[in-house]
Amino acid sequence: MPSETTPSEILYPLAGKRVWVAGHRGMVGSAVVRRLAGEGCEVLTADRRTVDLTRQAETEAWMAAARPDAVVMAAARVGGILANATYPADFLYDNLMIEANVVEAARRTGVEKLLFLGSSCIYPKFAPQPIAEDALLTGPLEPTNEWYAVAKIAGIKLAEAYRRQHGCDFISAMPTNLYGPEDNFDLAGSHVLPALIRKAHEAKRRGDDELVIWGTGTPRREFLHVDDCADALVFLLQRYTGEAHVNVGSGTDIAIYDLAEMVAEVVGFRGRIARDTSKPDGTPRKLMSAERLRAMGWSPRIPLPEGIRAVYDWFLQNWTETRA
Repeated sequence: MPSETTPSEILYPLAGKRVWVAGHRGMVGSAVVRRLAGEGCEVLTADRRTVDLTRQAETEAWMAAARPDAVVMAAARVGGILANATYPADFLYDNLMIEANVVEAARRTGVEKLLFLGSSCIYPKFAPQPIAEDALLTGPLEPTNEWYAVAKIAGIKLAEAYRRQHGCDFISAMPTNLYGPEDNFDLAGSHVLPALIRKAHEAKRRGDDELVIWGTGTPRREFLHVDDCADALVFLLQRYTGEAHVNVGSGTDIAIYDLAEMVAEVVGFRGRIARDTSKPDGTPRKLMSAERLRAMGWSPRIPLPEGIRAVYDWFLQNWTETRA
C-alpha cells in the first residue's frame, strides 16, 4: 500500500536539487518546468538533438554527465485515436524504449527520485466508474489505444520492479485527459479537446453552418488543465513515496457533445453540432477516481470553461498552419 501523507509533510524537498524534466518541450513537460521555477531547484533539460531517449547508450551517457537528483518522466510518443491506429509499432516501441532506458539509467547514476508519467488509457475499457487505481490489469484495454496503454503499463511496472529489487524511490502518476498551452492542434494526431478547438475555430472562420464531431457524442471524458497537472506532479514528487501509482484528475467528466457545445461557445461558433456516427466513439466513459490524491490534500483549481478560454487565447496567439 502507498505511504500517504498530509500536505505539510514534505518527504523530498526540491530546493537545491537538480531536476531533469524529460520531454520538456511537450505540453506536460513545459508545464512542469514552469511549475518548478518556484521551487528553488535547478531544472535540467535536453532536446532530441542532444539525446535520443530511444537509444540506451545515448541516454546513459547523458545522464551520467548531467547527474540529475530527480527525474520527471514526461517524455513519450503521444497522439489520439487516429495516430494510435496508424502507427501502432511506433507507439509501442518508442515508449517502451524511452521508459526502459531512462529508468535503468536513473538506477545506474544514483537518481534519488523518479516520477513516471502514465495515462488514464492504462485502465480496462469497461472498468467500473470512477476508475480506482486497483482497476489496473482487471480487464481488456480499449483497442483504439492499446499500443500506447501497454507501453505505459510496462512503465508503471518498471517503477514498481525497481523499487522492489533495487530500493529505488521511483513513483508513478496517471493523469487524465490533459489540455493547455503547447497542446497538439494537428488534426491527424491531436486529442479530442484541441481538435475541437481547432475545428470550431476553422468552421467559424469559414462561416460554416455546422461543426462535425466523431461518433455519437455520448462518450464521457474527464479533462484537467496541464498547469493543474504539473502542480499535482510536483506535489507528488515532494510528498509521496509508494509502490502504487496515483491517479491525477479533476474528478468530474463531460459528454463529448456537451464539450463541443462548450468549445463552440468559447470560440464563438454559432452553427449546429453534427455527429459522424461512422467514426468510432472509443471508450464509453473514462472518469478516474481522485480519492487517493484528494486524501493527500491536493485538488485542481482551474474550471473547464475557464481553462478552454485560456487555451483558445493561446491558440490564437501561437498556432499557425506551419506548426501542423
